[in-house]
Amino acid sequence: MRIITANTNGIRSAGRKGFFEWLAKQDADVVCIQETKAQRDQLEDPLYHPEGYTTIYCDAIKKGYSGTAMYCKKPPNAVTTELGWDPLDSEGRYIRADYDNISVISMYLPSGSSGDEAQARKDIFLDKIYPHFLELKASGRELVICADWNICHKEIDLKNWKGNQKNSGFLPHERAWLDKLYGEGGFVDAFREINQEAVYTWWSNRGQAYANNVGWRLDYHVVTPSLVPTIRAADVYTDERFSDHAPFTMDYDYSL
Repeated sequence: MRIITANTNGIRSAGRKGFFEWLAKQDADVVCIQETKAQRDQLEDPLYHPEGYTTIYCDAIKKGYSGTAMYCKKPPNAVTTELGWDPLDSEGRYIRADYDNISVISMYLPSGSSGDEAQARKDIFLDKIYPHFLELKASGRELVICADWNICHKEIDLKNWKGNQKNSGFLPHERAWLDKLYGEGGFVDAFREINQEAVYTWWSNRGQAYANNVGWRLDYHVVTPSLVPTIRAADVYTDERFSDHAPFTMDYDYSL
């Protein structure tokens, strides 16, 4: 089972930069997209409906903002795109594809970097999504949560950690939330099970961040513990740049 997660920062922009040509060569079972920044009626071109996949788009009400997508080689048994609260529903931040014993989620957490009000919205989102994850896990389903979390967990996860301890994305309470998710929540950062190196998935467009590899690891596969023995490989693709985020692929010895 190969699952790719990618924040495209505008799926049409990523498409113009060759994202779908790259994707066609990856033989992914599930592709999770965040920040599509498009409405479905703007995505009627076959380019945005990869051959051989069931295509799911979840738009924000606000045009050109947020949004998630999922491409599934095997059609899911059920799809969920709303949980009954905002901003998750109104900003198209969540898609869950349910299979027999496993669910794959594409999720885009809010950024808090624009100020106190944005951070407050992000914190509310974290408070609301956490019990939902626990409920899904308690149901006995295996889970792969693919998301741009907009949070780095440890110092190794961003280049300039010392200078960012008071900035959204590396605030103590955000990191503590991930501690709780991986601790009492019982979830696992799949990448860290097989790779303990400083690897980043996002680079600012300012300055020479990408050229100098001054990045943040914001994109994660978070899984239920039973999937840990099935983890086989992880790759962050940086040979081409489709977005300010890099596509992040993981392989699991598991069949949908």
